[in-house]
Amino acid sequence: MTAEAPAEHRQPPLVAIVLLLTAVLTVLLIAFAWPAARSAPRDVPIAVAGPSQAIGQVQAGLEQAMPGGFEITQVADRAAAAQKIEDREVYGAIVLDPAQPEVLTASAGGPVVAQLLAQLATRLSPEHPAKVTDVVPLPTDDPRGAGLAAGALPLVIGGIMTAAVLTMRVSGGSRRMIGAVGLAITGGLALTAVLQFWLGSFEGNYLANSSVIALSIAAISLTLLGLEWLFGLAGLGVGAAVMMLLGNPLSGLTSAPEMLPDGWGTLGQLLPPGAAGTALRSVSFFDGAGSGTAFVVLGAWLALGLALCGLGAMRSQRFVHGRHEASPVTV
Repeated sequence: MTAEAPAEHRQPPLVAIVLLLTAVLTVLLIAFAWPAARSAPRDVPIAVAGPSQAIGQVQAGLEQAMPGGFEITQVADRAAAAQKIEDREVYGAIVLDPAQPEVLTASAGGPVVAQLLAQLATRLSPEHPAKVTDVVPLPTDDPRGAGLAAGALPLVIGGIMTAAVLTMRVSGGSRRMIGAVGLAITGGLALTAVLQFWLGSFEGNYLANSSVIALSIAAISLTLLGLEWLFGLAGLGVGAAVMMLLGNPLSGLTSAPEMLPDGWGTLGQLLPPGAAGTALRSVSFFDGAGSGTAFVVLGAWLALGLALCGLGAMRSQRFVHGRHEASPVTV
C-alpha cells in the first residue's frame, strides 16, 4: 500500500490547473482582441468649414454612414480648422470649398483616424474628389506610426519588470524606490533613443520625449512596489494584471481612444499606458498641445505610488517597533 503524501506536498488536481490556465488564456484573449475587434469611430471630434447649409448636409451624411461616429465643430475657414488640428482639439477637418473640397488629417495624432477621414474624401464630391492634406504627418522613417503603437507594451513591461526585480533582489523599501526612479530615468533615455534616433518614430525634443516615458515607467513601478509593500505578492500581481490587461489594450495607441468601445477608451486614458501614449503624441508632434490631462493622470499615478510606498514604510516601522517592544528584556 502506498503511503499518502503529506498535506504540504499534495499537488492541486490536474483538472483544476487546466481549467485555471484556460481561464487565464481566455481573459488574455478578451483583453487584447476585444478592443481591436470592436474598433469603430465613436464621437471622433472633427472640424468642418463652409456654409452652414453645406455643413448640415455633411453632418447628416456622416450620421447616416456612421451613426454616432463623429462630433462636428463648425469653424470659419481652413486656417481655423488647421489650427484646431494643431492644438489637438480635433483629429481632422473637412473644408467645403465649392471649387476644391479638402480633407485635412493628422496622421501623427492617429493613423487609423487619418485613414478613415481620407476615405471620406471620395464621398464628399464623387465628380471632384476632395484633396487630402496631412497637416501633422508622421515621420518619413515610420509613416505608419508602428514604433509608437508598439511602445505601450514595453512601457508596461518595464514598469512591471522593475517592480518585480527590485522586490525579489533588493532589500529595503527606500533602496527599491531609488532603484525604481533610477531605472525609470535610464529606461526613458534608452527607449526614447531607440524610438527617436534609430527607428525614427519620434520627433521633437529628445529629453522631453524621454521625460514622458520615464514618468510613465516610474508611475507604474512605484505603484506596484507600493502594492507589494502593503499586500505582498497578491498586491503586485493584481496591479500588474490591471496594467497589462487593461492599461495596454485600452491605451488607444494602435488607433485612438475614440475608436474603442464606449467608455473603455476613457478608462484607458485614466491608466498610465494610455496617458503616456497621449502625452507622447502631443509632446513629439504637437509641441505639447493637448497633453495637460495626460500629464495630470501620470502625475496622479506617480503620487499614488509614492503614497502607497509611504504607507508601506509606516507599516514596516510599526511592525519593527512592535516587535522590539514585545521582546523580553534580558537581565
